[in-house]
Amino acid sequence: MADRGGIEAGTEQERNIEVVRRYLRTFLTKDLAELAEVVAEDVEIYGSGTAVRGRRYPEGAVSSPGLTVIDQQILEIFAAGDRVVVSMAQTYRRDATGATTVQSACKMYRLAGGRIVQFWGEQDTYGLLRGLGLLPDEPIAF
Repeated sequence: MADRGGIEAGTEQERNIEVVRRYLRTFLTKDLAELAEVVAEDVEIYGSGTAVRGRRYPEGAVSSPGLTVIDQQILEIFAAGDRVVVSMAQTYRRDATGATTVQSACKMYRLAGGRIVQFWGEQDTYGLLRGLGLLPDEPIAF
């Protein structure tokens, strides 16, 4: 039986979507043990003009001191072969001030053996910093 995205139940694509959902959930739970189950130790990460390797990078993002994800909304999730693409919005709280803001993001993951081995993505870091009061709420002069 196919779901609304046309993916057959029990397929590799469905399993990959669940792995990505588990990974994204760790931003809410801060469960680094679960993150280790779904992200390869030598994961490759591309985005914001950088390329890094190693699970310590997403672990650092999940456990950012002073910044807490308080809500997460997956707007769209799509699987094709070994790839999963997600558009999402996360609500963050700056713990020192209580300020909250929403950051949008679009990510693409490649999976192998039930783990994320590569991901690419962009997120609105500028909007996040402005919304949390860490940058002035005015246009940047170039």
